[in-house]
Amino acid sequence: MEKASPKDNGKLTSIMSSYAEFVPPPECPVFEPSWEDFSDPLGFINKIRPIAEQSGICKIRPPQDWQPPFACDVRNFHFTPRVQRLNELEALTRVKLNFLDQIAKFWELQGSKLRFPHVERKILDLYLLSKIVSAEGGFEAVCKEKRWSKIASRMGLPSGKSIGSLLRTHFERILYPYELFQSGASLSVSLTTLLWTVYSWQYLGLKTCFQFPFQCLKHGVNRLYQDGDETEDIDLYMCMSCGRGDEEDRLLLCDGCDDSYHTFCLIPPLQDVPKGDWRCPKCVAEECSKPREAFGFEQAVREYTLQSFGEMADHFKSDYFNMPVHMVPTELVEKEFWRLVSSIEEDVIVEYGADISSKEVGSGFPVRDGKRRLLGDEEDYANSGWNLNNMPVLEQSVLAHINADISGMKVPWLYVGMCFSSFCWHIEDHWSYSINYLHWGEPKTWYGVPAHAAEQLEAVMKKLAPELFDSQPDLLHQLVTIMNPNVLMEHGVPVFRTNQCAGEFVVTFPRAYHSGFNQGYNFAEAVNFCTADWLPLGRQCVAHYRRLQRHCVFSHEELLCKMAADPESLDVELAAAVHKELGELMEEESSLRQAVQDMGVLCSEQEVFELVPDDERQCCRCKTTCFLSALTCPCSPERLVCLHHAAELCDCPLPCVCYRFRYDQEEFPAMLYGVKSRAQSYDTWAKRVSDAMGADHKNKKDLIELKVLLEDAEDRKYPENNLFRKLREMVKEAETCSSVAQLLLSHKQRTKRERPESGRTRTKLTVDELKAFVEQLFRLPCVISQARQVKELLENVEDFHERAQVALADETPDSAKLQALVDLGAGLDVELPELPRLKQELQQARWLDEVRLALQEPQRVTLELMKRLIDSGVGLAPHHAVEKAMGELQEILTVSERWEDKARACLQARPRHSMVSLESIVIEAKNIPAYLPNVLALREALHKAKEWTARVEAIQNGSNYAYLDQLEALLARGRSIPVRLDALPQVESQVASARAWRERTARTFLKKNSTYTLLQVLSPRADIGVYGTGKSKRKRAKELLEKERGGDLDSLSDLDDVGEEVCEPAAVVAAFKAKEQQEVEAIHSLRAANLAKMAMADRIEEVKFCLCRKTAVGFMLQCELCKDWFHGACVPLPKTGSQNKEAKFLCPLCQRSRRPRLETILSLLVSLQKLPVRLPEGEALQCLTERAMSWQDRARQALATDELSSALAKLSVLSQRMVELPMKLKVKDVERKRKRKLERAEQQQLLMAAGGGGVEGRPKCKDIKRVLEAGSKPKKKKLKFSPDKSRELKHLAKRLAKEEKERKRKERAAAAKAELAKESLEKKKEKKVLDIPSKYDWSGAEDSNDENAVCAAKNCQRPCRDKVDWVQCDGGCDEWFHQVCVGVSCEMAENEDYICSALKGKSGKSRTMRPVI
Repeated sequence: MEKASPKDNGKLTSIMSSYAEFVPPPECPVFEPSWEDFSDPLGFINKIRPIAEQSGICKIRPPQDWQPPFACDVRNFHFTPRVQRLNELEALTRVKLNFLDQIAKFWELQGSKLRFPHVERKILDLYLLSKIVSAEGGFEAVCKEKRWSKIASRMGLPSGKSIGSLLRTHFERILYPYELFQSGASLSVSLTTLLWTVYSWQYLGLKTCFQFPFQCLKHGVNRLYQDGDETEDIDLYMCMSCGRGDEEDRLLLCDGCDDSYHTFCLIPPLQDVPKGDWRCPKCVAEECSKPREAFGFEQAVREYTLQSFGEMADHFKSDYFNMPVHMVPTELVEKEFWRLVSSIEEDVIVEYGADISSKEVGSGFPVRDGKRRLLGDEEDYANSGWNLNNMPVLEQSVLAHINADISGMKVPWLYVGMCFSSFCWHIEDHWSYSINYLHWGEPKTWYGVPAHAAEQLEAVMKKLAPELFDSQPDLLHQLVTIMNPNVLMEHGVPVFRTNQCAGEFVVTFPRAYHSGFNQGYNFAEAVNFCTADWLPLGRQCVAHYRRLQRHCVFSHEELLCKMAADPESLDVELAAAVHKELGELMEEESSLRQAVQDMGVLCSEQEVFELVPDDERQCCRCKTTCFLSALTCPCSPERLVCLHHAAELCDCPLPCVCYRFRYDQEEFPAMLYGVKSRAQSYDTWAKRVSDAMGADHKNKKDLIELKVLLEDAEDRKYPENNLFRKLREMVKEAETCSSVAQLLLSHKQRTKRERPESGRTRTKLTVDELKAFVEQLFRLPCVISQARQVKELLENVEDFHERAQVALADETPDSAKLQALVDLGAGLDVELPELPRLKQELQQARWLDEVRLALQEPQRVTLELMKRLIDSGVGLAPHHAVEKAMGELQEILTVSERWEDKARACLQARPRHSMVSLESIVIEAKNIPAYLPNVLALREALHKAKEWTARVEAIQNGSNYAYLDQLEALLARGRSIPVRLDALPQVESQVASARAWRERTARTFLKKNSTYTLLQVLSPRADIGVYGTGKSKRKRAKELLEKERGGDLDSLSDLDDVGEEVCEPAAVVAAFKAKEQQEVEAIHSLRAANLAKMAMADRIEEVKFCLCRKTAVGFMLQCELCKDWFHGACVPLPKTGSQNKEAKFLCPLCQRSRRPRLETILSLLVSLQKLPVRLPEGEALQCLTERAMSWQDRARQALATDELSSALAKLSVLSQRMVELPMKLKVKDVERKRKRKLERAEQQQLLMAAGGGGVEGRPKCKDIKRVLEAGSKPKKKKLKFSPDKSRELKHLAKRLAKEEKERKRKERAAAAKAELAKESLEKKKEKKVLDIPSKYDWSGAEDSNDENAVCAAKNCQRPCRDKVDWVQCDGGCDEWFHQVCVGVSCEMAENEDYICSALKGKSGKSRTMRPVI
């Protein structure tokens, strides 16, 4: 089954919406004419037409004194009403009822009585169910896709499984057989099809909705194919579907045609034999295909009088609503009416006395018919134009020129209504006007659609109820169909309503659809009328009837020609309209006649059509009543056609066709001239008047010209039509306005002169009065000389009023605008009610300006300013803008105080907040339009924190480690920022570690109370040959301290330049090498200069020695390095003892620090490599250590040569000789030895300068010196060594061999560890440290960061990963231990000295070692 189209879906929506509660449409215009307007009925209707025709209908309330008496003879008034079933009136409900009738008829023909099922205690809407299932794709599709719950939901039922299954059951039982019948499936079944269908159901496991003996069917089929020789019994009745006669208990006999069918051969099959009459599918199809009778109202069987009908009507209404009739609200009756017409469950029947001709029973208005004498004011009402018996035949009415009394159009119809009796959607015949007057009774509710939406209404009704229009194409002309206005409005049709009460008129305009119903028992009268403006619409209506093939009530052509034939009887305005309309008609007729002649029609004959009855001169094709012309043929004299259908008369040759005409072509100009001559003078006058009336402001006539036109009309006695009266009124009004304007302007000038006299009180004009007068002035069709001045005054007042209203309506008052308005209003001499309020709002505006200016500069909005503004705003008058501003200020103040407190708490918080939380606070507080110092401070702190973090990251991500002074500067700034910096603990740890290393190194190298810094001690000397300045050591130490502090301040100030290049390690090494070379050269020069002093013995008193730079005096000591002499009182004496019998003296300038052992320095370097910080002292220590070890290597190489062995032997001999040499020598020998000593001193100087650092790593220095001294003068003879010297020589040889063996072992161990260290370093991030090219790997001395390193503790617990923390013994053994194994915490290991258990008994303190992490 095909799915429903969108058209069907829209129809379903309309069906569903019709059950919703009725919403009344908007009201139509209501007019209350004055007695002057009421005196001219058609003129007043023409006056209100531009407004009223926009709604299609309007209501007119006559003046209160106009109350015509009811003139009907109540006792002799008898009528038979129509019977109306309410649910058959509504189009959609009637479609639904027709559908249900078809379903009921279908089952009735098959012997079953349809009973409507109930779902959820309501009657199931089978029509809606059928349409929704069809829209969803049909029964099979819904069952296959299991969408019955959706069907229930669309029907407004609960979407449970039981409801869906119940709907499916009802559909399958009631509607599905009907759908199969409509599709023709029940008529096209065959035995083979049935057999294969049943076979598939039985053997494929499909469930069937019916049961029948399959074996019997199979047996019957087999019998059909048995051998023909076998004789079989012939069945009396054979199934028309399968051709068998067995199963007689299931064989049905049609009560219409006597055909037989098995119950199981039908589609769908029947489970049981029907109890009543049964029709076969063919009979059912034949019966259901019969066309339905056209719907119409039935006449009641009872005849009523007004009294009996009223009693019945009142009893019905009071019984229905269970209250007195006069107490039932009209809204309740209206909603109940539309509910009833849309309900199929409630069958309410009412009666309506409609279309009762007043010619038969009498009119409700008094009339001059001679039947009775008119009394009192009945004469006036009988002559009134609003008397519906007179209105169609008034002078301006077109219908007055129709002689026949057209019932309903010229003769009023009467309507006696009761509650719910209704009149359906329709338009008047020939699209004429209609007027309805309610004489007495309860209201009549009307609904109207304007003419421009007539075709839209027709299209909507055809769309929503196509079934009705298929059977009755002219349904809307039958006045039997109504449709809910809400449905029409949902489809875009404009609908208006009104309640017509007793004594009120309702006028419907041409082609305006209207309908309605009665609220209760009432009596109304209605008639049609046509004015001059209707003539074009009447001609269009005839063309429309021609297309619909609808009969005309009268001939429009005949009406025009009849009016043209007697132009003197026409109203002048009507004559002008007839002239225009007749001219267009003649032009169309001429073209049609020319077309007929061109077709070849030769025979013509004149005929007086008005003498022919209307039903005998109707076009057989379009049903139009012919008057000007027609075509006939001898083959069928009774047939004729209009010229529009000339080709559809018959098949006879055109020369046989006779052309009949009423007027000859030459008579047309004379007819037009007669009408034109009547309207000519009037047209000219009317054109002048119309031009004057419709002239724009620039082209208006003077008042004198209008007076001339009025006098001309009175002289020529033009009919007093609307235009004539309008001209007279305008002239009179203009004269009055001119006088009033003159008085107003003179009063204005007088009031200006009287303004200084403030004591005099007078009444000013109001704005409305002035405005009404100006509008009256400029509405006049003539020019008033004083109008411009009055308009200027009004413009000023209106400008003030508009500006004041705008200013007062502003959300926020504008002070400048208000001040200007106050000044303007003070200068106008008009009563201005807005002026006091403007002054009041001016104060408010000034306060708001102050608030606005303050809020525009948030940096100026302090908490004190906001408090002051709030205090000043409290005294102002109430205003929503002031209250809003007060609320905003209070809110800003509250929020600002809260955020200030929050920011202050964050700045003072301990522990400090993170940057993320503070940033969220700053972002939230950013939009606060106020000056918040704490928030700004917090924002600045956050900015500094971000900058600090970025710089830390830049340093950490750089190619080189940062120097300690940079980290110290960062640390100082980071500690001052009140934000939690995640990197701050790391920086603190790095700085603390670096400082601890520097302090440890300083304790290792610096002497007690040394005046030198560690960097000065570790770096090559730059002050060689420079002696003290005379300042005390205390002052020098103070200067050094201030210098270091100044450097710290400089480093802090240079934080912004962290990104500049850090000194590369190669450059540091190169600089150290250069300084080292300078130091060697400087010491050579100093030694030479000091040795040269000894040659100045003759002037020894002039030579300066010692630190004091004085002459030699007393006990003097010579420095072994610089060879200068020092006073024993100026320098400390060298220490002597059994272990150092040959101690040499070094002056304080040459020996500035301690001289630790190389193993201690290597430990410091290993700790330095673990620091992620660069230290100038560390780099200097690395260079110094490399220098010392390089010298040590050269010394070992020299001692390992053969030349050195012989030199040692000579040294032994020389030592023995020196012991035995007599102490007394000759003077000449003394001088010679002195020269030799100088030469040997020079050689020693070269060697000492090469190794002149502060490291005690050169144990072979004295031996080499002896070798050099011995080598200066070799002996030819061998000398015997003494036993002591021999032992000393052997001890020295063993010592050298042991040291050489130990050196090779360390080199092998260092190479192995270098391989392991290389693998681990590849996994770490590379960072450049001071990389001095060397063959020594200082990291091999100790590796406390290696998990695989051996702990010296006896019971090592072998910790792993993050638990591996090391500590070194400070007692002297320098062994490494796990902190866990010896019970030392990280804090203890960092702040206290640790001495292992093996050295616990010994005293002594060493440096503090930072734990390795």
